[in-house]
Amino acid sequence: MNPLYSGGTAGSLIVSAIARHGDQPALADGTVRWSYREFGDVVARLITLFRQIGLKKGDALAILSGNRADAWAAISACMVMGMRYTPLHPMAAEDDHAFIVEDAGIDALIVEAGKFSARGTAIRARVPGLTHLLSFGAMQGARDLLAELPNAVPAPLVDDSAVDDIGYLAYTGGTTGRSKGVMLPHRVLVAMSLAIVADWDWPAEIRFLAATPISHAAGITLFPVMLRGGFSRLVQGFDAENYCRAVQEDGITATFLVPTLIYALIDAAQLREKYDVSSLKTIVYGAAPMSPDRLREGIAIFGNSFVQLYGQTEAPQIITTMRKIDHDDSKPGRLGSCGRANPMVEVKLFDADMREVAVGQPGEICVRGSLVMDGYWNRPDATEEALRGGWLHTGDVAVKDAEGYFYIVDRTKDMIISGGFNIYPREVEDALMSHPSVASAAVIGIPDDKWGEAVKAFVVLKPGANNAAAELQAHVKDKRGAPWSPKTIDFLAEIPVTGLGKLDRKALRAPYWEGRGRGVA
Repeated sequence: MNPLYSGGTAGSLIVSAIARHGDQPALADGTVRWSYREFGDVVARLITLFRQIGLKKGDALAILSGNRADAWAAISACMVMGMRYTPLHPMAAEDDHAFIVEDAGIDALIVEAGKFSARGTAIRARVPGLTHLLSFGAMQGARDLLAELPNAVPAPLVDDSAVDDIGYLAYTGGTTGRSKGVMLPHRVLVAMSLAIVADWDWPAEIRFLAATPISHAAGITLFPVMLRGGFSRLVQGFDAENYCRAVQEDGITATFLVPTLIYALIDAAQLREKYDVSSLKTIVYGAAPMSPDRLREGIAIFGNSFVQLYGQTEAPQIITTMRKIDHDDSKPGRLGSCGRANPMVEVKLFDADMREVAVGQPGEICVRGSLVMDGYWNRPDATEEALRGGWLHTGDVAVKDAEGYFYIVDRTKDMIISGGFNIYPREVEDALMSHPSVASAAVIGIPDDKWGEAVKAFVVLKPGANNAAAELQAHVKDKRGAPWSPKTIDFLAEIPVTGLGKLDRKALRAPYWEGRGRGVA
């Protein structure tokens, strides 16, 4: 890029926020509480430690940790140095972690010692190319960053990243084979941050609570919060009482939650009486469909405070926004919408021949603009398919009404969204069929009041086998991780197939989704 038009990186956003907001509260996690100045000092010391280890611009860092302030500081140091960051899902299985670390060419892995020591050691043994194993806290075979931090001399906070550098290499599940690394350059992260600041209904004072993993949507939302000089409180996992207590203690005004967790707050009447949660002015939700009926309950309790996002890893967080004013129950069906397009992207609905469909007709959501990924890491074929015709193909099918509101009605891909986690049937099917007693398996998502969708499996056992569902559920949990484990398993004599011999998911889904207009009702 011509230097005349360069600038505007995630690294510069961080450096600017630290300089601008100085002694304002920046970040807390229940153990530490930092101002922007103190946060900047930690980032600067981590940069020194990374350089002492031998890390430099263009190298790759992965982190396996819960929601910790020092994890966000390490991500920020990575951005400022112009390194490439890859998050690891804290609930994923060892096979997935090892694959991602190897596929992404990770140079240094940081693990939270208290939770992930064994996993970090296992990954290092499985991935010979991993040069550095680092840790938050003492663990055998790793350099403890927290122990070395006090003696590190803070480095000058100078942004070394460039707009076209890959800032995030975030892995997303695939319908076939292994997950794919989504290349998000700094310009995408900045475009996302600016769009979120402009298009979401933020309170005047942002005091943001992140309970879902900062390795995913809650983490990437910290960029716009810092841009506005807001305060972020990180909590380790969602517990309704701890969450309500944190809202009260820190006067939380904004949060991001998946619908499942909002349902838990709606149902926690006693906790809402015990703790004052009236400071909550903005509740951003997304990552899964939300029941309009439950949304009405939430609005009755929390008022006109809800903002919906629709995005995906390939175009993060803000393809569309459903603002507070859009949550208008006087408009029939409006609560089932995912809002209007973010003004910084172009969104159209196409048929299979890339022809734009008419208002009210279903088509695949396709996107182009400043939010779109550069492509998939080392996957040119998958990149070409996803970006064919000069548009990002989301795989989601929607209709648009005359006022420009989008309504997601189906997915061209078979992804299941359960409790905010993206789960692909093939991943679960492969795990099931790795069990020696399973002859064949099919997996679908079915409606679930708590999780939005629940993973349901259909299994054909080999002759003579008599395995219980619990054994197969435990097997999938071990192979893939808890979110992938089917909530229920039906045993069949045979799996239905189409006339072409393909697995007939439509037939399997029909009894569960009959009469439903969208993901949940």
